[in-house]
Formats: sequence, structure tokens, C-alpha cells
Amino acid sequence: MGYYSAFSIFRHALSGNKNWGRAWRDPAPKPAYDVVIVGGGGHGLATAYYLAKEHGIKNIAVIEKGWLGGGNTGRNTTIVRSNYMMPGNTLFYEHSLKLWEDLSQDLNYNVMISQRGQYNLCHSQGQMDAARRRGNVMRANGIDAELFDRNEVRERLPYLDYSNNARFPVQGAIFQSRAGTARHDAVAWGYARAADQCGVDIIQQCEVQGYLWENGKVVGVETTKGPIRANKVGLAVAGHSGHLATKAGLRLPIESHALQAFVSEPLKPMVDTVISYGAAHFYISQSDKGGLVMGGDLDGYNSYAQRGGLPIVEHSMACAKALVPSISRLRLLRHWAGIMDMSMDGSPFITKTSIDGLYLNGGWCYGGFKATPASGWNFAWLLAKDEPHEEAAEFTLDRFERGYQIDEKGVGPQPNAH
Repeated sequence: MGYYSAFSIFRHALSGNKNWGRAWRDPAPKPAYDVVIVGGGGHGLATAYYLAKEHGIKNIAVIEKGWLGGGNTGRNTTIVRSNYMMPGNTLFYEHSLKLWEDLSQDLNYNVMISQRGQYNLCHSQGQMDAARRRGNVMRANGIDAELFDRNEVRERLPYLDYSNNARFPVQGAIFQSRAGTARHDAVAWGYARAADQCGVDIIQQCEVQGYLWENGKVVGVETTKGPIRANKVGLAVAGHSGHLATKAGLRLPIESHALQAFVSEPLKPMVDTVISYGAAHFYISQSDKGGLVMGGDLDGYNSYAQRGGLPIVEHSMACAKALVPSISRLRLLRHWAGIMDMSMDGSPFITKTSIDGLYLNGGWCYGGFKATPASGWNFAWLLAKDEPHEEAAEFTLDRFERGYQIDEKGVGPQPNAH
């Protein structure tokens, strides 16, 4: 496969770019592995990579029912940030952002991270007070944060609606300069290539249909390509976590909801940052191809459909026009949905289950993409050492039994509200 470099590009150019090797192998599954990771998205591939790199466990299979990155990894709006406030989240997402900053060099693959900054807009004095609290927590933990008033935001983002009759007048914003975007499919491809070079088997078009059991312990999986035995099985399947947990007799505190995203027709550079609307669940950035990338809200009903309903399309476009009036001149190019694993408090799980041999990485809600590196790093730690790293120690299933919620949004135990 070789090492990607400027020299390799020059060398392959001399042969008409006809001799590039495969980015990763397409192996047949072996009868048994030390670890089987179910889910070939960013989290599953990152887990396999860090297991091999950090812990020396290389007899690993990542099995994916479709194609790599074909689930939520390839369907998200690509934002990376670490502006979290709640204990348990703050340092975890900061670790993730630090891993993001060096990820292209680590993987020898350009994940196109662009630290263009993110503005979280505030539309009331109450939101400004909340932004101050969040910023103080971030700074106390060594994370960059700045608070801007209305005039400072207007100077930096002149295309927002600052008129007197704006639906939700902009009062200010909290800004994280190290936040930004990355290319979603490149993250999956980069981790897949790096994991493959470590000896990990990546098996596509291989759906899990059940589990292999011995004395109440999970010892492998039944798949469409036959049984595969394993000492440990890790689930990293986002919105299908509940589906696979049910096959093992578990009921998780997770609901599956469709979350919509949108891309406009391409235009010249306009939005050189990431902007989150404080009055509704809406955010916007601009891709390297020129399209405006917009994130909408959840469809309120439970669904496994990877497309959303028209009411949310209308709601999201109304938010876009209320925030950036000139956007009404653009045409919507396409929209889709990913299946979110919405937990009861809006925070994830990286934990053992009550079944020996079965481990869970899920419940990411909206935070899955930005968490990809730290999620894989911490899930790998759990699978290797059979105990959580202190950074992810609170992401357990039993936290609800203890009354310990990590509720970043403060809306209570209602999954579709987070």
C-alpha cells in the first residue's frame, strides 16, 4: 500500500497513476478473532486502529453490514468542537479535539480538518449568561473560549439578520477558535487504511444476525458470512444499537431517531466558519466544494429510515432564512438523514454490558462525529484492559441507577429533546 507523500504522488504520476495499491484489503473472515467490532463507521474503525496501535491487539475484525462509512459517518455535518460544560463531557471532547488536530499525520491520510472556529449564537440575556458559564468552565479546563457581544458578532458575521424585526435578534455569541470541520468519509477511509496496515481485517457486506453463546457468555457473532468466534464483541453501530442489543436480550436506554442534514447548490466562499443558531436546532458551515452544509432537527418519531420528513425540512429552511436572509436565493441540492442513538440524558455509553463478552459504544446523540477519535481511543482501552479509562468512567449504563445524569442540555430524560 505504501506511505502517502509528495514523493509518492510524483512517482505514481510518472506511471499515469495506474499503479496505486488498494487502500485496504478485502479479506474473507477467519473462524475466530481476539476482538470483533460490529460497525464499520468512524467509531468502530477508530477502535480497531487504537487497539492495534496502542495495545498491540491485532487479531481483530471490523464487520460492517453495508460499506465503510455508509451509516452516520458519511451522513453527518462534519463539525468538530469541544465546547462542552458538564463534568464527564468537557475533558473527553477536548481530548478528542486534540486527537483531531494531529489525525492526518497520525493516519498518513488527509482528513481535511479545518479549524475555522465555531460561533454559538445567543438571542437573549439568559443565553448570554449561560454562554458565560460555559466559557468559564472551558477556560478553567484549559480550553479556548471567547464571548462576543452583538457588535463584535456583526463585525465578524455581517450576513446574519441584525434588523430590528429579526425573528430572534442576535445578542452575542460564544466562540471557540479551534473548532471547525473535517471530511466525514475521509475519516472512515483514513482509519480503515491505518487499521488495515496494522493487520485488522475489515469485512464489508457482513450483517450480524445473532450471537454465539457459551454458558451465558457471548463468544462470537452469527453473520451472513457465517459464524465468527471472538473473545470479546464490541458494538459501535449508532442508531442500530438497540436493534443489536435486543438480539442479545438487552433493552438499552436509547431511542433511534432520524436527524436531517442538507446541502445547498455550490456558491462562492461565504461562510468561513461554523455557526450554531441559538433559537432552534440549526447550524451551518460551507464545504470545500462550495455548498452550504446545514444541520436540522430530529424527526420526533422513532425510525430507522435514512431520510427525514418534510415538516423538518420546512422548519430547517425557515431557520436558515431567519438567520441568513440571503440564503433564500439558493436552491437546496439534496438532503438525507442519519439514525441517531439518542440516550436519556444526551450523553454516550462506553461500557461493559451485563452480558459477559459484550461491550457497548453508543448513545452519541448529536456528538458522534466530533467524538470519533476519543471514542475509539477509550473503547479500545476498555476492550484491552476490561476497565474504563478515567476519562470515560462516567459513560456507563448504570449511571441512571445512581441518578447521575450528564445532561448537557438540561432538558431531562426525554431522548428526542436532547
